[in-house]
Amino acid sequence: MNTRHSEQQAAVRDSPTRRRILGVGIATLDLINTVAVYPPEDAEVRAAAQRRARGGNCANTLAVLADLGHACAWAGTLAEDAGGAFLQADLSARGIDCRQAVRVPGGISPTSYVTLSQATGSRTIVHYRDLPELDAAAFARIPLDGWHWIHFEGRNPHETGQMLARCRRALPRVPLSVELEKPRSGIESLLRGPDLLLIARGFALADGGPGVADDPRVYLTELAKRTTADILVLGWGEAGAWLLVRATAPLHLPASVPERVVDTLGAGDVLNAGMIDGLLRGASPTDALTRAIALAGLKCGRSGFDGLAAAIRRTEAGDDQGQPGPDR
Repeated sequence: MNTRHSEQQAAVRDSPTRRRILGVGIATLDLINTVAVYPPEDAEVRAAAQRRARGGNCANTLAVLADLGHACAWAGTLAEDAGGAFLQADLSARGIDCRQAVRVPGGISPTSYVTLSQATGSRTIVHYRDLPELDAAAFARIPLDGWHWIHFEGRNPHETGQMLARCRRALPRVPLSVELEKPRSGIESLLRGPDLLLIARGFALADGGPGVADDPRVYLTELAKRTTADILVLGWGEAGAWLLVRATAPLHLPASVPERVVDTLGAGDVLNAGMIDGLLRGASPTDALTRAIALAGLKCGRSGFDGLAAAIRRTEAGDDQGQPGPDR
């Protein structure tokens, strides 16, 4: 790893255990219908259960990081409707600071309509969004003093690239991470500046072509040449994850599979949170990803996100009973 990364890790290890993390991305209203099996087209089925939850990659990641003991803040756009009030209340209840959020009068909260299959734990999402993304001008008003980590969703690349560049200039020793979930126009600009890239399987397949599925190592090796990031993590779902630390060969780590897959919604967000948490606590990239995979596996075996920190502690202590936890 390069000198900048070594200095960042030293600064993190010397700081208190509770880290201040700023997350930049979206929060969504999730309407989740649980069905026995995923229905075929033009079918009419009865839901076994229905719930409303906070969603959105960045918001989910922050919720897990807050559960793991960190002081988190969210920067994004928030509609001034009932959904926005629900999202703010949920984040605030978890101790996540929403003061940097930009309120959008007349806006409609982004909404994900989720069908969750009891048979497989798979989730199918139809997402509706008509709310503007946070722009660089709004981000420029956020003070950058005192953060131990800043995490970005790879959305709205032109604006996010400016935010990333500002952080890199102002905070050379603070680790920055970028999540790459979907291919977007101009997203290549987000490869310059982050220390950690968190890559979804869907992005890798779209960016590298179908051959990525046969050998993700080749894709990671090529991507490492295009980015300043020292650490690249490629989540691979039920097949675990791949890790590349600069100047080393890609490493595959197997998945942690629960006894029964209950709910895979947000498992990638949990993996991202676990990786950030591990690196903040001074773990090696391999150890951080090993624990992040275990955390994501626990999430797949339970409904929602609540109680994951307690569950991983029980697992590590050897007394986890595998009881699924409730979601708020």
